[in-house]
Amino acid sequence: MPNPVTNVFSRDDKLGTVMRDARARAVLQRHMPELQSLSTILTLGGHPLSLVARTSPALAGPDDVQALFEELESLPPEPADDSDRRGQSPERAARIFDQDSAPSSAVVSFAQSVSRYETFEAVFQGPSNGNPFCDVELSIQLESPSGRIEVPGFYDGDGTYRVRCLVEETGPHRFRSVSNAPSLDAIEGRFDAHPDPGNRRGPVRVHDRHHFAYATGQRYVPVGTTAYAWTHQGDTLEERTLASLETSPFNKIRMCIFPKSYIFNENEPSLYPFVGGPEQGFDFERFDERYWRHLETRVQQLDDLGIQADLILFHPYDRWGFSDMGAAADDRYLQYAVARLGGFQNVWWSLANEYDLMPTKSEDDWERFAAIVKRNDPAGHLLSIHNCFDFYDHGRAWVTHASVQRQDIYKTAEMTDQWRERWAKPIVVDECGYEGDIDQGWGNITGVEMVRRFWEGAVRGGYVGHGETYLRERDELWWSKGGDLIGSSPARIRFLREILEDAPFGLDPVNTDWDIPSAGRQGEYLLFYFGFSQPRFRRFLWDPEVEYTVDVIDTWNMTVERLPGTVSGRFTVDMPGKPYIALRFQATTSAQFRATA
Repeated sequence: MPNPVTNVFSRDDKLGTVMRDARARAVLQRHMPELQSLSTILTLGGHPLSLVARTSPALAGPDDVQALFEELESLPPEPADDSDRRGQSPERAARIFDQDSAPSSAVVSFAQSVSRYETFEAVFQGPSNGNPFCDVELSIQLESPSGRIEVPGFYDGDGTYRVRCLVEETGPHRFRSVSNAPSLDAIEGRFDAHPDPGNRRGPVRVHDRHHFAYATGQRYVPVGTTAYAWTHQGDTLEERTLASLETSPFNKIRMCIFPKSYIFNENEPSLYPFVGGPEQGFDFERFDERYWRHLETRVQQLDDLGIQADLILFHPYDRWGFSDMGAAADDRYLQYAVARLGGFQNVWWSLANEYDLMPTKSEDDWERFAAIVKRNDPAGHLLSIHNCFDFYDHGRAWVTHASVQRQDIYKTAEMTDQWRERWAKPIVVDECGYEGDIDQGWGNITGVEMVRRFWEGAVRGGYVGHGETYLRERDELWWSKGGDLIGSSPARIRFLREILEDAPFGLDPVNTDWDIPSAGRQGEYLLFYFGFSQPRFRRFLWDPEVEYTVDVIDTWNMTVERLPGTVSGRFTVDMPGKPYIALRFQATTSAQFRATA
């Protein structure tokens, strides 16, 4: 670790530790350019700095290695009054817009009638001079039957401004625009919201502390997958991804808003979130509307399939500068993204994938980002943050659910019940490892192990997510680019999803046995999972007044065998003597009545 007085790094320090210091990182990347690759940093980060330097292809010999360490050791101590002001966005000079236009004269169009849980959109035609992305402010004050909310708008190019919101109440709604551009200010409108004749269910929210439900109250069981950069691959591959999702068991997908640069994902996207390009650079004050319209199309297509879009707002896998734009650009991007996408019913927000791999972002930054998202999202979509090594404090009030990557290479979903107690929130193990065959330990577990982790998490009261990393032509690994699912786990995950959705309620752990996990409610419904164990029978001792049916579930072969009769009191269940078996007990109606009488 760096000396707190001199800031000198030891040659025995781990590379990852030294790379967290911005000045040391700049020195190391100048001497060893390979460290500009995040995948290289992750591969080498746990090794001593001296070993990394001695084996660097960029350092020809001992003299080069010595020169590197001499420069590191000459770094002055950090100033006591750190002058970093990343949290403060610079003020822009006040500007006057369309001063020759009459106040409230902008043309506005909107639907006079919408369905509940549909996106209402008001489209304004306003000024296009200067830089409207930065200089024009627009929102509407929306009055619904239950009160008033403020909904932010955004500029969509060619003098077009949009304000979107998710309508969650039936009845009359009125709005009035608020803008610093006179022509856009104080415009009023009215529309009616009626019950949805279809099956729109509204956004997913936390229900019963550890579980989820749609706004309509219908229980939602998240069965997620990950395809980080699937919307950056071009129409042909993206349409294949949608076709795969349509026939898959997955009802949630983790995906990045920004493009991704990492192993097996080195191709250049055709569109970027900002005006510009890799060669000439990007203008972080001007968004490329084509990029955002494309993303919106994909989010809507996911909604049409009944799939939640878990949108990752920041991530470290970057070669374009999007992970380190500076505070002002970060804030502006967040406001724009939430204003554009917050009107969709199927959106979740993830502040980051592996937030702790982003050394230029501090805890103050993440807290500020969370406040920006909440302030600009009147629908209150789910909001979390994802870790690599160190958990964020999921006890923070703004965190709706814990989005977890395992910290132990072996124990994954086995920790779910402990995390529930720690944070008293839903636990979504979004990254338990990936079924696949690549060289990285996180990407080469078997389908059998993936399914085991899903079941382990389910009976411990949480929700586990899937990923797939089989080597394919053109590096089309599902986990990053999408395409086709070829693993053995998705079919078995569908089987589990059907069992979970068939349960009468969200499953909470029950402490009935010391050696195997189980979930449900005593006297109503219980699900036991034996995992690696392979018993030939199991003895039980329960309330003799409650009778249960017994199902023997083979979680890999996807079979359910109902045993004859019912059981109660002291009884024994014969089992097949092989691993990955579950037992399901469901109280009969008469027994439930006697138990509660």
